[in-house]
Amino acid sequence: MVEIDAALVRTLVAAQFPQWAHLPVAAVAQQGWDNRTFRVGDDLLVRLPSAEGYASAIAKEDRCLPILAGHLPLPVPEPVATGAPGAGYPYPWSVRRWLPGDTLAAADDVDRTAVARELGALLAALRRVPTAGGPAAGRHSAFRGCHPSVYGDDVEQALERLGDRVDGDACREVWARALTSAWPGAPVWFHGDVSAGNLLVVDGRLAAVIDFGTCGVGDPACDLVPAWTWCVGAERAVFRDAVALDADTWRRARGWALWKALISVAYGGDAPEEPLRVVAEVLADPVV
Repeated sequence: MVEIDAALVRTLVAAQFPQWAHLPVAAVAQQGWDNRTFRVGDDLLVRLPSAEGYASAIAKEDRCLPILAGHLPLPVPEPVATGAPGAGYPYPWSVRRWLPGDTLAAADDVDRTAVARELGALLAALRRVPTAGGPAAGRHSAFRGCHPSVYGDDVEQALERLGDRVDGDACREVWARALTSAWPGAPVWFHGDVSAGNLLVVDGRLAAVIDFGTCGVGDPACDLVPAWTWCVGAERAVFRDAVALDADTWRRARGWALWKALISVAYGGDAPEEPLRVVAEVLADPVV
């Protein structure tokens, strides 16, 4: 396996984009799972897929981000250049414009109510973006944007593995309700991974949304999971009202949140406290 570090980035940039070879390279503080990210100078960043399964997202983002940018109320990453495999690194990689801010997961002094409202409004705007050229939900989006039933086996296997660590009957009831409807209209844009690590905050307010590697066109229910993973108490109602979606979509969203939390507890290693908290929140509050 190739070690993805600043030295590799300097080598790739010097070989393929010599106009930036003089710029300093530094790893960003908060790294994602799918990509390793490095700041290049003051205005650029480089993202390198961490495994083969994430490499196809480079071309998808190059195609989709310009479509989305002109329709959303907040900035999204701007493609600047696309690198080729080299220096022992086997995948394509991307150069993007640097977006300032801390991730929502790491930011202090956040105006949580304002962020809940701004995030809901952003997702509502995303649904209104024309879908021409947008990729239909499927394997490339890890099946986000599809019907949650695609992960039915995962849910049942996780519940069997967890035993009495969670309320299995209550989980199965929530899951069953999630499967009783489907998105009734034309497919719309979804982000696919609306997490606190993919939202940037400046001065306590939402400033940008990043990492569209799982985006596509389909059912937007998967994008509502922050209601349980990030929102607390009354923030959920603020988020719900700004999103402006029907109760059926919220039931599917609740299923998406439950699925991810269950598999994170069942297979996620030694730190189950946060996904267990999410399971409890999903069971306690249907939002609608």
